[in-house]
Amino acid sequence: MHKKQKESVLRKTGEKVRRLILEMSFRSHSGETGSALSISDILSVLYFSILRVNPKKPDDPKRDRFVLSKGHGAAALYAVLALRGYFPQKKLLEYRTNGGEFHSHPSQCLSLGIEASTGSLGQGLSIAAGMALALQKTDSKVYVLLGDGECNEGSVWEAALFIGNARLPNIVVIIDDNKFQGFGATKETNRFDLAKQWRAFGWKTFTVDGHNPRELERVLLEAKNANVPVVVIADTVAGKGVTDIEHTLQAHYYVANKIDLGKKKIKR
Repeated sequence: MHKKQKESVLRKTGEKVRRLILEMSFRSHSGETGSALSISDILSVLYFSILRVNPKKPDDPKRDRFVLSKGHGAAALYAVLALRGYFPQKKLLEYRTNGGEFHSHPSQCLSLGIEASTGSLGQGLSIAAGMALALQKTDSKVYVLLGDGECNEGSVWEAALFIGNARLPNIVVIIDDNKFQGFGATKETNRFDLAKQWRAFGWKTFTVDGHNPRELERVLLEAKNANVPVVVIADTVAGKGVTDIEHTLQAHYYVANKIDLGKKKIKR
């Protein structure tokens, strides 16, 4: 596929993910919508260009692993897994329903493509560290997505220090730097330079536009081929695609309405 064609496909996939997120939020009258929307393009590029996975063999021992540490963005993960073919899209109707398999935070189920139960912030990187340690003698890579606000958690830095000291070559961290956390702007709590902090712990760092598929793919491919721990800081937009809530604290706990589902309200 030509590079421009591939970029177009990835952009459209990100838009489809955002629409599915809004539909799930609207039907369930709930959701941490803004945090899911901000990672829509990251997950689209990962699952449609970077990760070595096979929906028909979800437990293949040779697969790459992905851990969504910021579990409250689960709607985006469910949407991209459906589009990738792990299960029919109609199964998304179970989102946040009694008896359904798609909870507010991911619950491990390999048949659905979910590698780890997450949601208690700060734990995903430790889970990924264990995976990477166990997979050192294989070709599998481990990817973990953190939130910028999640980097307040001390357990993140414990795991980062361990991985940096061990120089695990098969782990890539992506930080969703959307500038907001549950109850305020991230800068009100995190006053340090994220890239500088991760470098101090022994990680190679990249920064990238988290909504530019071409740049995301380029950086993630470079990270994939690195022989040291890598962190990719993705500059993203809270509430991406819904004009009225973009770049606002309101986006975090936003619940979609009928107006959001109109095509004019979802932008690139």
